Amino acid sequence: MSIFRREQRSLFGEILDWMLTPLLLLWPISLVLTWLVAQGIAGKPFDRALEYNAGALAQLVSVNNNKVQFSLPLPARELLRADDSDTVYYQVLGANGEHLSGERALPLPPDNEKAVPGEVRLRDDEIRGVAIKVAYTWVKVALPGARPALVQVAETLEKRSVLATEIVKGVMLPQFVILPIAVLLVWLALVQAIKPLNMLEERIRARKPDDLSPIDAQAAPLEVAPLVDSVNDLLLRLKDSIATQKRFLADAAHQLKTPLAGLRMQADLAQREGADADELKQSLRQIGRSSVRATHTVNQLLALARAESSGSAMPRQTCDLAELTMSVVRDCVPRAIEKQIDLGYEGTEPGAPGGQIEGNPTLLKELVRNLLDNAINYTPSSARQPAVITARVLSDPTQGRLVLQVEDSGPGVPLAERELVFQPFYRALGTEADGSGLGLPIVLEIAQQHNATVDLDETRPGQAAPGARFTVRFLSGTRV
Repeated sequence: MSIFRREQRSLFGEILDWMLTPLLLLWPISLVLTWLVAQGIAGKPFDRALEYNAGALAQLVSVNNNKVQFSLPLPARELLRADDSDTVYYQVLGANGEHLSGERALPLPPDNEKAVPGEVRLRDDEIRGVAIKVAYTWVKVALPGARPALVQVAETLEKRSVLATEIVKGVMLPQFVILPIAVLLVWLALVQAIKPLNMLEERIRARKPDDLSPIDAQAAPLEVAPLVDSVNDLLLRLKDSIATQKRFLADAAHQLKTPLAGLRMQADLAQREGADADELKQSLRQIGRSSVRATHTVNQLLALARAESSGSAMPRQTCDLAELTMSVVRDCVPRAIEKQIDLGYEGTEPGAPGGQIEGNPTLLKELVRNLLDNAINYTPSSARQPAVITARVLSDPTQGRLVLQVEDSGPGVPLAERELVFQPFYRALGTEADGSGLGLPIVLEIAQQHNATVDLDETRPGQAAPGARFTVRFLSGTRV
């Protein structure tokens, strides 16, 4: 339950609500309980007075000439006098129930109540519609076979109510002063208790924008320490992400610098004085190649950025990996023919059982295309000795995996460089292949997003051209 409503949740307000709400709810309950207790306390002295009066009147009952008599002297009448607020009644009945003295209308005890001479009892009753408290006792009479005489003293309850009200006032009136003070003390205590959070906020606000160092969890309250640890973990991941972005941007700028410089140089050569038509055509061809390289690098950068930003939010659907692979192979055939490379596909047929996975078809095509582009770029070929590149999709029902392989007959990748080739912008030394060094990092990123692993090994170990085989294994979580 919340007494103080706010549009935005406040920790201070929530704690204040949960502390003050029970306090304000219990206050009226304490009023009722205090009134009930005050009624009992106020009634006790008057009950003792009634019991005393009933006992005193019982002593005035006597037996003369075999008759029960009651004589009330004047001093005893003073005991039964009425005051300004209450009326006192008494009644004395003989052994046979005859009326000896007092108020005839005073009600009698219950019929089923056992008479015990000498014991004074109390009960609540009414007379003429007015509530009264009755003290009554039985008096044993010295007559053969006679029942005990009954003596009753009753009093209205006005003085009791007045005394109970005074007790309640005496108890509750100070609470009207104590309650606001208690609320103020609770508020001040919360202000003091929440100061460490305010200090933590000030320390965070005082930080420079580039300060991603961890927050000191020891200076924070124990209850906030898990939150501080989570923020520190986020800062660490953010720091790594920013460092990666900076490194990526620096490498991207370096990679784009070369083709752009070539474009500018060829444009200057084309504009020089005395250049003939052949030199102009050569410059234009160089400009075209440089623009193609720059375009390829930009496209690769965009593909890597798209792969890294897709994450868990990327749209997924059921994809036939064999069909996607064959589609990319068909697209790459003209380029392979141009380089005199024998490019083919083997393995699972499209539509075959076990060849489907859950994934993003655009990213999966990008993965296959980059593997094939990498193989075409780095596999030397000639008409006399054509190179061979094979794409395969294999189903492994025993282990519940679907495998994609791209195998070439090229020079392979040295063991020391097999981890490095998956880093952005890394290119193997000693090769003249045209590329940006982004293809394999894109493959690795897309594979990780599809719960897959990428392995690199040789196809013909120990030979002059050991070849390279890239194997992408899709785990069971992506199978359909």
